[in-house]
Amino acid sequence: MINAAPLRRPQSNGDGDGIRAGGNHRFYDASSGAWMVKVLPGEYHVTSMPEEVLVTILGSCVSACIRDPVRGIGGMNHFMLPQGATGSWGDEQNSTRFGNFAMEKLINELLKMGCSRSSLEIKVFGGGNVIESSSQVGTKNAEFVLRYLKAEGLNCAAQDLEGRFPRRIQYHPLTGRVVRKLLGTGETSGVAREETEYAKRLVTHKTSGDIELFE
Repeated sequence: MINAAPLRRPQSNGDGDGIRAGGNHRFYDASSGAWMVKVLPGEYHVTSMPEEVLVTILGSCVSACIRDPVRGIGGMNHFMLPQGATGSWGDEQNSTRFGNFAMEKLINELLKMGCSRSSLEIKVFGGGNVIESSSQVGTKNAEFVLRYLKAEGLNCAAQDLEGRFPRRIQYHPLTGRVVRKLLGTGETSGVAREETEYAKRLVTHKTSGDIELFE
């Protein structure tokens, strides 16, 4: 049974520099006894609430799951492309759909909440090439996030990147536990279609079994 409930944080910080997961993305999952927050493409969410679990579905997109184990604060982003056309971070609509801004935004939000950069535990997922295309967006996203972490001197504690299938990710910021489920071929086209539809909205509108991994 799933019950809707309002999120106890604002959907947007109002300054055009990112999109928080909205209140309509938060629901109670009675089977697990947890509040789930769905993080869609172009969004991020940071929480200090021990009962919250962050969830997303990734095709070619990538999500970074980052937390400070000491503070018990963590978050997730969900980006669609490595970087904006200009290569800069703050001058394009809904810029958290781009990896370079999404990573900077999530890390900065964690630091503002008192997390220590040197303590950050980082796990990255997604980047699947779920449709036949010469552009290989999934590979580019996967390569970008690893390159970004290396350039910033940040350690990657775990990764599950590329491949042919979409992934469903459940992230527990309090413990760092991640449950990853690979989705089958029957769901691949739907995930690819949803990512394309989200991408169009972001451009035009402003601002196979559960596998427990990476304990």
